[in-house]
Amino acid sequence: MLFPALPLLLGATLTFRALRHALCRLPLPAHVRADPLRTWRWHNLLVSFAHSIVSGIWALLCIWQTPEMLVDVESAWSLSGYLLVCFSAGYFIHDTLDIVVSHQARASWEYLVHHVMAMGAFFSGIFWSRFVGGGVLTLLVEVSNIFLTIRMMMKINNAQDLLLYRVNKYINLFMYFLFRLAPQAYLTHFFLGYAGQRNLGTFLLGILLMLDVMILIYFSRLLRSDFCPQGVPSRQHKDKFLIE
Repeated sequence: MLFPALPLLLGATLTFRALRHALCRLPLPAHVRADPLRTWRWHNLLVSFAHSIVSGIWALLCIWQTPEMLVDVESAWSLSGYLLVCFSAGYFIHDTLDIVVSHQARASWEYLVHHVMAMGAFFSGIFWSRFVGGGVLTLLVEVSNIFLTIRMMMKINNAQDLLLYRVNKYINLFMYFLFRLAPQAYLTHFFLGYAGQRNLGTFLLGILLMLDVMILIYFSRLLRSDFCPQGVPSRQHKDKFLIE
């Protein structure tokens, strides 16, 4: 049974909007508070951090409750998985609007491209009740994003010299392999079976392949920034922290 998709999406989007307003009331680090751009990015990342914690744990629970999602990516379905996909789609809608309304589209265009592709994939599960399992597997990446977001927030606050940053960068690398690269490779292998067919699976394969390219680019940046810093130019664009 499909629940009314539009009210769920609207409710999730408004929930994240309200969360952002609440998080904006929290005190800011002095270095962040001194720069309006960093302030906006800090608040944006706080919402992303909250989404990653909830949806990452939720995705793990969905797979534990419905393990057939691991093998039947197309047809496996659960109410919890369906609500999770709606919840995360609402986050991507909110974040897209936040970037555009805050006039950060140019600096954050990569996020916008990613969000559009993610929403296109999630809508297949929300409106056609297919590939909900695939959506849940995709959201395992949010476990990795917990540590990636911590890294980005520390960089915005110029805290790369702290022990926490050095420890987190190794945890982040491990989680990147386990919850980002591995599920993405598994899903890409699964959807390659739809190559040449004119159906929803082929459309999702196209999205996955584009996401594969983006993920590999992000991975190369991560390695260059955290593990090969001598190869990173000393002068970078002032807005570069928005995407790295």
